[in-house]
Amino acid sequence: MHEAPPPAPSPAPAPGPSPSALPAEPLSHGLKQRHLTMLGLGGVIGAGLFVGSGAGIAVAGPAIVVSYLIAGALAMLVMRMLGEMSAAMPASGSFSVHAERALGRWAGFSVGWLYWFLLVVVLAVEATAAAQIAHGWVPGIEPWAWVLLFMVVFTAANLTAVKNFGEFEFWFASLKVGAIVVFLVLGVLAVLGLLPDTDPVGMANLTGQGGFLPNGWGGVVSGVLTVVFAFGGLEVVTIAAAETDDPARAVGRAVRSAVVRILFFYVGSMLVIVTVLPWTAQQAGLSPYVKVLDAIGVPSAGQIMNIVVFVALLSALNANLYGSSRMIFSLAERGEAPRGLLKVSGGGSRRTGAEGGVPRRAVLASVAFGFVSVLLNLLWPDTVFLYMLNSVGAVLLFVWALIAASQLRLRARLEQEAPEALSLRMWCFPYLTWVTLAGLFGVLLLMLTDEAARPQVLWSAGATAVVALVAVGRQWRERRGPA
Repeated sequence: MHEAPPPAPSPAPAPGPSPSALPAEPLSHGLKQRHLTMLGLGGVIGAGLFVGSGAGIAVAGPAIVVSYLIAGALAMLVMRMLGEMSAAMPASGSFSVHAERALGRWAGFSVGWLYWFLLVVVLAVEATAAAQIAHGWVPGIEPWAWVLLFMVVFTAANLTAVKNFGEFEFWFASLKVGAIVVFLVLGVLAVLGLLPDTDPVGMANLTGQGGFLPNGWGGVVSGVLTVVFAFGGLEVVTIAAAETDDPARAVGRAVRSAVVRILFFYVGSMLVIVTVLPWTAQQAGLSPYVKVLDAIGVPSAGQIMNIVVFVALLSALNANLYGSSRMIFSLAERGEAPRGLLKVSGGGSRRTGAEGGVPRRAVLASVAFGFVSVLLNLLWPDTVFLYMLNSVGAVLLFVWALIAASQLRLRARLEQEAPEALSLRMWCFPYLTWVTLAGLFGVLLLMLTDEAARPQVLWSAGATAVVALVAVGRQWRERRGPA
């Protein structure tokens, strides 16, 4: 039977090694701290915030601020747990490796393949959406040609060197973060009446049109269901940390800075939006940022936000391609994916232990499936691709739940075997970990009661069950040995 790598130095009832036994990753260490910090800040800021937040405001009203606080708190707790494990045991597979060490091979296999599938499916949505924006600017070029261009450019960037991925994400994230900072400054000035031809807004829009809770606490809950997935993407920080010179220190710094600042950007943006304009002025599918910028007299606000959303989509596409390639590479390292994916640039491989660079075969495998997803999205967006999208709709919550379950097991083991490795600790352990698990299962149960969200939970649960059964079946066959 294949054991979770590397082997424990002494027998233990639970699977997993001590941190000191971890081998060096064969990947290059081309990412700098500034890359990781900006990836943490900008990687999660995407179209879900700039456009999708309008749907949350439409159901929760001004209380969308509370919805973002709740969803952001869940994301922040999950990232703290993931940061603790990644700082102590950095690996390119991140939470997939942690799940294998804590819960067994079935867990590492399941969460790794589910997350890879999630990234390559969402990649198709991002590529298609970015192509539609570009087609609007240059109608003479068909959307499929734009998709092809984006995929080729980012594939090339990910095939050459990890620092190219880092540079792309650094500047993409800088633009997104800069756009939000400018928006917050203009919004505060508008609220105070310090912009030309504006009067102080005051709190009228927070208390009018039905009050702060126009749809009651039920609206807040619906808002949480709408916005919680906007925080997905933070996990890539811990995957990327393995390719820095000092993974433990880098991931600790990135997690500490990212979660609080992202919460500030999200909650601060929502507070500005519902203060400047009545919540009834927002519509699902339309960017609330554009409406606010139009209201305060920023010229060409729609085109400015189109550029920001376009950059956000390309940034997410780039990050998902990177994350999916490293996840499948990590699965191959542990014998859970074809061994041929272990080849890295520079002639190194995981089996030889030689110094390597970029897992090009893993990148190409992820891109190939990404192209298939894009094709399905272009040809059958309302049938085949919709089923694929529903099958990953709630996977993020399952991944977060497995992160929390893994941290419960690994924290106790680390405190016993290598307490010095705990440079970043989860707050109020184990109580906040249990609170996070309860919150995640609560969100899943609420999704089951929501007619629009129910198919995502059911399809995602079905996909998760299939992958878990495959994992258990593989282990059972290996235990039996050759017939």
